[in-house]
Amino acid sequence: MKLNSIATVMLAAALAPAAKAWDGPTMGWSSWNTYYIDINDSLIIRQAETMAKSGLKDAGYNHINIDDGYFGGRDKTTGKLLIHPKRFPRGLRPVVDKIHSLGLKAGIYSDAGMNTCGCKYNNDTIATGVGLFGHEKEDAEFLFRDLGFDFIKIDYCGASISGNNDFRSYNPKDRYTAIAEAIEATGRNDVKVNVCRWNYPGTWVSDVATSWRVTHDIYSDWKSVRKIILESLYLSAYAGEGHYNDMDMLEVGHSMSEQEDRTHFAMWCMMTSPLLIGCDMTTLKPETFKLLTNKELIAINQDPLGLQPYVVRHDLKDNTYVLVKDLEKRNGTVRAVAFFNPNDSAVRISVDLAALELGGNARVRDAIYKRDLKAIKDNGILEAEVPARGCMVYRISADRRLPRRLYEAETAFLTSYQEIYDPEFCGTAYYAPDPECSGGMKVTKLGYRPDNDLIWKDVYCEKPGFHDIRIKCASFPEKARLYVSANDGRGTLLSKKDASDNTLTLRLPLNEGFNAIRLYNDYGPMPEIDYMEVD
Repeated sequence: MKLNSIATVMLAAALAPAAKAWDGPTMGWSSWNTYYIDINDSLIIRQAETMAKSGLKDAGYNHINIDDGYFGGRDKTTGKLLIHPKRFPRGLRPVVDKIHSLGLKAGIYSDAGMNTCGCKYNNDTIATGVGLFGHEKEDAEFLFRDLGFDFIKIDYCGASISGNNDFRSYNPKDRYTAIAEAIEATGRNDVKVNVCRWNYPGTWVSDVATSWRVTHDIYSDWKSVRKIILESLYLSAYAGEGHYNDMDMLEVGHSMSEQEDRTHFAMWCMMTSPLLIGCDMTTLKPETFKLLTNKELIAINQDPLGLQPYVVRHDLKDNTYVLVKDLEKRNGTVRAVAFFNPNDSAVRISVDLAALELGGNARVRDAIYKRDLKAIKDNGILEAEVPARGCMVYRISADRRLPRRLYEAETAFLTSYQEIYDPEFCGTAYYAPDPECSGGMKVTKLGYRPDNDLIWKDVYCEKPGFHDIRIKCASFPEKARLYVSANDGRGTLLSKKDASDNTLTLRLPLNEGFNAIRLYNDYGPMPEIDYMEVD
């Protein structure tokens, strides 16, 4: 059976060799977390000057993003977007020019619908009707061609049923695609677009945006930070090549403890999320400035590969996580590793070097505290006492890379994956907790159409030829079927009668380097998937 066009595009992207170093996640400052709609031109310029002169710019922060609050309505005759006459009496162009003169980039905000979130929730009634809906072309030309902005965050409050004047429900893909096309039509191909639909919107989003929110809004409390980290752990398949899952703006420097701030920033860096400072940069405490300018954590965030780590071990008993990702070179000998302890008491976390796919002697660098640790001998163990609400982040350089054998289902790409609508109702596959599965997770609700499939895009082989493949199913109903194919090749049909203890065994031809292995059933149900092993 042939792959549908969507899957073909995804496979082509997966198999294409990396030709460039991608732009890293956006680094900068945003006005929203501290000021909400209470902004003005002098405040924005003061923040820009602080970024440029304090050392933050030297650390990599280069965006000054004006969030909601600058709107002054629309001209009743022309529909042209107006700027708030009191907050920005000279308009936005002088502010943008000042930001650019400091060697920084300027960001702006709008909404995919009619009204903004500030209009809906902050009683900024002057912003009624200022959203992009119906004004995509004019607003794009005004913001990016006339004013010269370099970034835009596009919210969704005005496109929700309760947020627009017509009480209509809009299709997020259609709205954001129309906006992206309007921006492209201005001739600007360098504008970074951030989709703020609050939950992961769907795999279409990487075609229209540089980054996209994957959770609801952050607030300055450990419960919020913890929740966002946990909700982001199984999205590694949807980041890379200059496109990133956005865990929201930073609350570092507000009201959390030093330990909580440290975990917050370190995990955002490890997860390759955009880093947008949300506090007042003019009053940064020394310890906050030191954390935000930690070059070793920032290097992990800005690594040219742009990968998000995947969970290599979830200890269900202690509720701790070990995450890993490649640095510098795909399938190389340098990897970033994080131990994450979301609990309220300290926990000792350990992982075998072999489980990180590294062999020989390994040099370990603590990226949070910027210190070399004792080298790990061949077949050794990386371990640490991780404080309550804490994490450790390491850069590990080993003598050799070991082949990856185990591919958990929760690290695979699901072409129809989305978090906006109930997947049970919509029939889209999703990752679900299951304590009986090897990583505590499985993929369920696969099948019935070509794009509701599962693809492991990064199956690496040193030698081409046929390889033994074992697919462990979490459950296997009698009527379930699946096809298994490699690199857009002919699929092999398998059913429950082909399974032993819910495990399917077959041989597939794999190429040298990275391969894509796809599980699919265009017309019926599939079994739930636990993991795949490759020999």
